[in-house]
Amino acid sequence: MSRPSTRDLSTFEPDSRFAWCVTGSGHMLQESIALAQQLPGVDIFLSAAGEEVLPLYGWTVPKLREHFHRVLRDNSASGVPVGMLYHGEYHTVVIAPATSNTVAKCAFGISDTLPTNMFAQAGKQCIPGIVFACDTEPTVITQSPTEWVELRPRAIELENVERLSRFEYTTVARSLDELKTALDARLATLDLAWNTSSS
Repeated sequence: MSRPSTRDLSTFEPDSRFAWCVTGSGHMLQESIALAQQLPGVDIFLSAAGEEVLPLYGWTVPKLREHFHRVLRDNSASGVPVGMLYHGEYHTVVIAPATSNTVAKCAFGISDTLPTNMFAQAGKQCIPGIVFACDTEPTVITQSPTEWVELRPRAIELENVERLSRFEYTTVARSLDELKTALDARLATLDLAWNTSSS
């Protein structure tokens, strides 16, 4: 069975942007934010957990606002900001990094945070989503706020990544290189280019 086509580019606003969602993971967080800074037109969407974790890595909400067009926080029960997807304001939804909790919710259609709401509604609007999953290997070395730690994802976490990878309009990145490759492909489709300097 062939995958359905994504939303026609003509339906997006001329100044449509990337919706970059941050969850509560520190795995490759600095590197993910650095990639977001190099993209043309990015709004940041925070889960409550993401907003708690970011300052541990030096990114407060005021600092994010200095570097990105808009920063939207998870402070409405119904995920009000997702309505902007319906009006063509976002051509791509990225969740990077995505905790195993977020991956599980996305994989089973649960949308009770701002990032998971954005992902679900993007899918319903045929808008491509890119999810940088943290727990993708039997052993993951990741940076906590104070040290490097070794994690051993359970079978259920690995299964959820595989389940999510089969979703329509969804690209699952299992490494930072795969995330950059997915973003390269999306930029090419949109006829856009990386910024030569951070915003």
